[in-house]
Amino acid sequence: MPKKVLILLENGFEEIETISPIDLLRRAEVEVTMAAVGDELEVTGKTGIRVTADALLADCRNEAFDALIVPGGPAAKVLRKNPMVLKTVRDFYEKELLVAAICAAPTVLNEAAILGGKRYTGHFSIAEELPDLLPDAVVQDGNLITSRGAGTAVAFGLAIVADLCSEGLAQEIAASICVPGTSAS
Repeated sequence: MPKKVLILLENGFEEIETISPIDLLRRAEVEVTMAAVGDELEVTGKTGIRVTADALLADCRNEAFDALIVPGGPAAKVLRKNPMVLKTVRDFYEKELLVAAICAAPTVLNEAAILGGKRYTGHFSIAEELPDLLPDAVVQDGNLITSRGAGTAVAFGLAIVADLCSEGLAQEIAASICVPGTSAS
């Protein structure tokens, strides 16, 4: 049975941080559901790229998923104020399912009160709010994966693939897309 991932979409999402992990997960044959947080399936990213979500988050609440991804960008400010989003983050975390956040999205995890005692990273712009940010591109601590920003989106996506599928598959995908330091067989 393929793994299933839920990724949250809100207007102002960072496109690279959203689409790169989706692409890499689908290469790994993971089923990804893009869920619009609002009441419209069409969601517009930070740079104006429009994406049509697969479903509304409200309609996904009773489905079983293996992981949750929260992209960054200006959307994080809206996501962190949304009670349904915060409940979703807490539910995934408490069920010991993978929760992944990139860029400003660790502020959403902080608002959901799941960062306590964890190692994490995020964009330098949130350092004042989250002073314990690590400088690493990607940090995994248990069922939590965090990443710095758009420039680390491929590494972030590959870390999610490694966690959900296998390190070997993540390395195979990395080599197939010519990630520096990897080589195709």
